[in-house]
Amino acid sequence: MEFAQGIWGVWQLPALAGLDWAAGPGGAILLLLALGLDWLIGDPRWLPHPVRLMGYLTAFLDARLNRAKRSEGERVIRGLLAVIAVIGLSAAAGWAVANYVGALPYGWVAELALVSLLIAQRGMLGHTVRVIRALNKDGVAGGRRAVAFIVGRETKELDQHGVARAAIESCAESYSDGVVAPIFWYLLLGLPGLVAYKAVNTMDSMIGHKSERYAAFGMIAARLDDALNWLPARLAGLLIVCAALFVPRARPLKAFSTMLRDAGKHVSPNAGWPEAASAGALDLALIGPVRYAGGVTKAAWLGDGRAKATVTDMRRMLALFAIACFLASALVALIALLLQAL
Repeated sequence: MEFAQGIWGVWQLPALAGLDWAAGPGGAILLLLALGLDWLIGDPRWLPHPVRLMGYLTAFLDARLNRAKRSEGERVIRGLLAVIAVIGLSAAAGWAVANYVGALPYGWVAELALVSLLIAQRGMLGHTVRVIRALNKDGVAGGRRAVAFIVGRETKELDQHGVARAAIESCAESYSDGVVAPIFWYLLLGLPGLVAYKAVNTMDSMIGHKSERYAAFGMIAARLDDALNWLPARLAGLLIVCAALFVPRARPLKAFSTMLRDAGKHVSPNAGWPEAASAGALDLALIGPVRYAGGVTKAAWLGDGRAKATVTDMRRMLALFAIACFLASALVALIALLLQAL
């Protein structure tokens, strides 16, 4: 049923001249509106963010279930129970909004707001712009503080090029799991699918680490996040390649060849696709050895360009990100038109 309300929901949309605004638009059209709304206002601070609620629930279950005295096998099972609980509650909330709140006159506005909050276009742009401003105003110390909000690595030893690379890498990866994947799962499974995906993605960011505390407890969350992002990450890489066609001095052919050659070198089965495509498009070398709290991860370099990324490269990444977001919206619009024509 929810599948039908997702990608096929566009059939519910009447001709624009006679649109019933009380009943609201169908799935793909509502998604387009949500993408536009996110570009316009982003995530208002006064509005409770659903990801924060998912984070609170994950932290609560982590504190209650993830005990060091338990065996590794027990912690894997407890991690599975935590995943089931967070996904189940999140998907149920999404289903309730779509089927009960959405059935009310103008109730579709609640779904519109929720979808907009769960897509991270303007938010990622804003974070990257703040890193640029911090580097320009306060130098490398300010850049380290600003980039620490969007990366999980240690930032205190980064030079200005390391700060720029970290911001570019985060922007590329966020295009995949913050834009393309939410679009994909909303089109496929409607609001419950989108909310469930964000729940998994949130859990992975909090407990999906290979540290001593989370290697067992967070294993299921990490593996599930890898599975749910497998196809969206590859679509994101292709869209970044296409976006490079419209960015001055970007190299779309190199973006494509670098993506095919280097994506598999990344420690993540998914993040390498948008990041390698971005590295090729901007003629950079990204990733490489990265310092986390647990030590240095000796990751391979993606791309064979410059490792000394600059503020100018960050601005070019912003252009690449923005155009790739526009292309994703255009793809949603095309899907809506095709379904309307059926």
